[in-house]
Amino acid sequence: MRIIVQILTNALAIALAAKIVPGIIFTGDLFTLVIAGLVLGLINFFVKPILKIISIPLIVVTLGLFTLIINMAMLWALEYLIIELTINGFWAFFWGTIVMSAVNIFVSMTIKKDI
Repeated sequence: MRIIVQILTNALAIALAAKIVPGIIFTGDLFTLVIAGLVLGLINFFVKPILKIISIPLIVVTLGLFTLIINMAMLWALEYLIIELTINGFWAFFWGTIVMSAVNIFVSMTIKKDI
């Protein structure tokens, strides 16, 4: 159940970022949005921990702000893999990452932990 909630949260975050952030365009349907949420979940599960381990010195030196760059890289990987998602420019990646992180934080705070 937790995996389904995470996939739907990622899909919601992508859709909201596409609506709010100029430069992020999603042209797919609902099914493609859920697939994009699944792909983002897989990227975050397999690739993100490796990048965080490799970049521990940079994370420490920047007091954790380098994790924002890592999240932007995960969003770039998603854009590379999902044809229906287009992100134009650094600031679109930056604000898209902020919006998606905020959605994930909000959902994780409101959903019960025992799912």
